[in-house]
Amino acid sequence: MPDVLRPDICVIGAGSGGLSVAAAAAAFGVPVVLVEQARMGGDCLNFGCVPSKALIAAGKRAKWVTDGARFGVHAAPPTIDFAAVHAHVHGVIAAIAPTDSVARFTGLGVRVVKGRARFTDADTVVVEGVAEIKARRVVLATGSAPAIPPIPGLAETPYLTNETVFDLTELPKRLVVIGGGAIGLELGQAFGRLGSEVIVIEAATPLGRDDPECANVVLEALRKEGIAIRGGQAVTAIRPPEAAGGEIAVLVKTEQSEETVTGTHLLIAVGRKPNVDDLGLDKAGVAYESSGVVVDKSLRTTNRRVYAIGDAAGGRQFTHVANYHAGLVIRNALFRLPVRAEDRAIPAVTFTDPELAQVGLTEAEARRQGVKINVLRWPYHENDRAQTERQTHGHIKVIASQRGRILGATIVGAHAGELIAMWALAIKQNLTVRSFAELTVAYPTFAEIGKRAAVTVYTRSLTNPFVRRIIGVLRRLG
Repeated sequence: MPDVLRPDICVIGAGSGGLSVAAAAAAFGVPVVLVEQARMGGDCLNFGCVPSKALIAAGKRAKWVTDGARFGVHAAPPTIDFAAVHAHVHGVIAAIAPTDSVARFTGLGVRVVKGRARFTDADTVVVEGVAEIKARRVVLATGSAPAIPPIPGLAETPYLTNETVFDLTELPKRLVVIGGGAIGLELGQAFGRLGSEVIVIEAATPLGRDDPECANVVLEALRKEGIAIRGGQAVTAIRPPEAAGGEIAVLVKTEQSEETVTGTHLLIAVGRKPNVDDLGLDKAGVAYESSGVVVDKSLRTTNRRVYAIGDAAGGRQFTHVANYHAGLVIRNALFRLPVRAEDRAIPAVTFTDPELAQVGLTEAEARRQGVKINVLRWPYHENDRAQTERQTHGHIKVIASQRGRILGATIVGAHAGELIAMWALAIKQNLTVRSFAELTVAYPTFAEIGKRAAVTVYTRSLTNPFVRRIIGVLRRLG
């Protein structure tokens, strides 16, 4: 007989956002039930952020060995033990897993229920054979899954996604990646540095959502490493190895003709789709679309007792967005405080090398909105710390209003993902360029790049006749 549970909050999905809601609610002494049908920690821990960054870290170490000669450090070309790389990746997952485990959350006071959750009506969630849950509030934190394009022949062909690629124990000899966004390029570069030949195919523009000037810096860097990036080329069909001479054949349409690209392995990285099917949302009166659950600015669905957060709510699919949403839901559901989800200060980072980080408006977005802006820049090669590290490739672009308010920033270069944080804070707090120009940062650090960009706002005043006259008068006064 299934248990009948009546918590204040039922969270469906134990990914980053769901865990944050459950932990915070339990910390306030609120009865919480957390339902998860698969692995605790969700996509981020098991298939996404954590394993991908662990693989990227392995690729970086291989690159450091080959780059050592520039520092007078000579070494033989690295030997890649890919089984050990696999063990490293899964060792990182195992090290973090206890933080997201059933045991920990049970200890926090959360009732964890394993199984698939479905609504049976507007007020009831059922985990078949396990529990019937009648909660005052329900939070949908079901995450997303890899989007699989309807390419002829794909279903008959073995392929990888971010949910299976980290199971490989042998290095792909020739990896074909379909998708030139962040996931495809991050993984493509990592495998390339570890010894795979990599071809990335993108139907539109690679990194097409990013500032094109800064995106091109990344793309050129990857091409110099030997990654073949084919933009504006659509995949028309795929043939499995048994039908293509032992390798996977990918038919690509170019401007002039059709070509065939072959590989030993195929990675699908064309984006992700929210997990909204088979939840009984119709029975709960929760509206949803292919892009995710329909929510208002407070993350409530069309059923006012149900929230949706993170990837399930559509929009920007980042772990830190899910955590941000979790905080808003806690404030609204527990304390009845008004909240409003907005993404103007949410950073996005592509963890290639060089990294590409952006927050707020890009230059193109600001101009489309008709905003009068100043674009402030500073190159990495003018930074002393970048010179010492031989990481001089990249620059910062800061978008400011005519009055100096910071509207956006894009950084391409070493540590861009870390450096973007202070610009996110600036946008959140409506700071001006003057705040950065007057900031004292440690020398020598990469943080000086942002300060130097901010100082350029005063460049025009150096030759301003009025300013010159004032200085002249003051000089005569002694």
